[in-house]
Amino acid sequence: MTHPFPLPEPTPEAADRLRAALLDARFTADGLLDLLGAPAYAALSRSETVPASRATRGGGPLATLVRLFLLRQPVSAEQAYAALPGEEALADGWLVRVEQTGDETRARVPYGADVPDAVRATVDIRPYSGPAGQDWWIVSDLGRAVGGAAGAGRAGGPAPELPDPGADVVLGVGGASTTLAGLTVRGPVARALDLGTGSGIQALHAAQHAAHVVATDLNPRALRMTRLTLALSGAAPADLREGSLFEPVADEGPFDLIVSNPPFVISPARGAEDRLTYRDGGMSGDDLCRTLVERAADHLADGGYCQLLANWEHREGEDWRDRVTSWVPPGCDAWIVQREVQDVAQYAELWLRDAGDHVGGEHADGPEGYAARYGAWLDEFEARGTTAVGFGWITVRATSAETPSVIAEEWPHPVEQPLGDVVRAHFDRQDFLRGTDDAALLSWHFRLADEVVQEQVGLPGAEDPEHVVLRQHRGMRRATKVDTVGAGFAGVCDGSLPAGRILDAIAQLLGEDPVRLRDSTPEQIRELVAQGFLLPVPEPS
Repeated sequence: MTHPFPLPEPTPEAADRLRAALLDARFTADGLLDLLGAPAYAALSRSETVPASRATRGGGPLATLVRLFLLRQPVSAEQAYAALPGEEALADGWLVRVEQTGDETRARVPYGADVPDAVRATVDIRPYSGPAGQDWWIVSDLGRAVGGAAGAGRAGGPAPELPDPGADVVLGVGGASTTLAGLTVRGPVARALDLGTGSGIQALHAAQHAAHVVATDLNPRALRMTRLTLALSGAAPADLREGSLFEPVADEGPFDLIVSNPPFVISPARGAEDRLTYRDGGMSGDDLCRTLVERAADHLADGGYCQLLANWEHREGEDWRDRVTSWVPPGCDAWIVQREVQDVAQYAELWLRDAGDHVGGEHADGPEGYAARYGAWLDEFEARGTTAVGFGWITVRATSAETPSVIAEEWPHPVEQPLGDVVRAHFDRQDFLRGTDDAALLSWHFRLADEVVQEQVGLPGAEDPEHVVLRQHRGMRRATKVDTVGAGFAGVCDGSLPAGRILDAIAQLLGEDPVRLRDSTPEQIRELVAQGFLLPVPEPS
């Protein structure tokens, strides 16, 4: 299907002028918050536009840009030219002229001889704050930041006259993309790969710390959106390549970082013309995510990371951990975190709403059509023995270690983003633990991690607690039970004494045999190190 508008084609100089105009108008994340207020700003992230529309009734350049690029509303040419670099924005294709016909507003050609009374935007330009407070902008299809009431694949919203953009719609900034950006291990690298770039948010982040960024996508429209995102945000251009999975980089050297927010949705088999490119990978079940993980090792430099979001099947009589850890290729460590599980009915309903195929969706064809689509999802799951679907993160690191560390765990609790440093520290601790036997462990000094608190749990008035819990207030925000020895050990770890000396002192205090304590405690110390409660530190000089 042909898109309603062609994509903008600005020169680098024109993109710079548009960026300057956006900054002058304070069309930034901070500027939006000031104009709209927190409730309307938060509503926009849910694709709810009414509060923002009310907040922009006062007019002005910033209000004009919000209405154009975020609310999909036409504005007068006079208002647009007051906020943007004149007719250049029209000529470059950021805007199109519109004509009024009764109650309808429809787009005409991008540029013509007569100056019309109204213009509208051709793309969604969404302010986005970089990790160091940079003012960036993510370019996507109109109204496609996070879907919306009518579904991500539908026009809907306050501009119902816009045609359905088709299966190759390009989404903008959503919860999944910001989650992956926060998870990614950052640091100077030579080569980074953004696989399935979409609107280019991961490539934009990578451009800040990678000497060379390759961004790939099966959807050529997405590659053009990425080019616009990078240009408008003032980032270095990426090496953009069309193709599926690792095909565009099949004959190249390894990457230090691979990131991917792939089309991971486990959806019923359908023809290519019916798939939504951004979410339906076209493979059976969770095979797309499995393929990405299995082939990652072929494209990673030693010590390099591959980080992706994924869905995986829970099957009757099978532990999901066994299923997903089996994907990890030889020569790789892995950390797999399941953040959420939905039964098959919940999962089907989520993605039916996403596509606008739910009852009440603007394009739903009645209860019978909805029941048929819903049934197709359930038939697919039944045929595969799938009882639920897990959502989570997978990080794979290439390693030369003789025994790789592969950990799969469930952690549905709140965490503190960004987690990139936490991910790196996880693998550093695995290196430490597998390289340190129990005798050597007792010679190490440890420090209690910052903002760890101790909680005692028991009946009111009891002389002793039933158990003691250590709880992190940063990063993964873990909690773990410890015994009296573990609590006492953690409480005095300030890096000044080796672990063995601390255990000897605890043994004396408790009247325990120090030899027995030295033999029995290393396992608990290892667990506290593995979870980030205790940090190994070099011996003080």
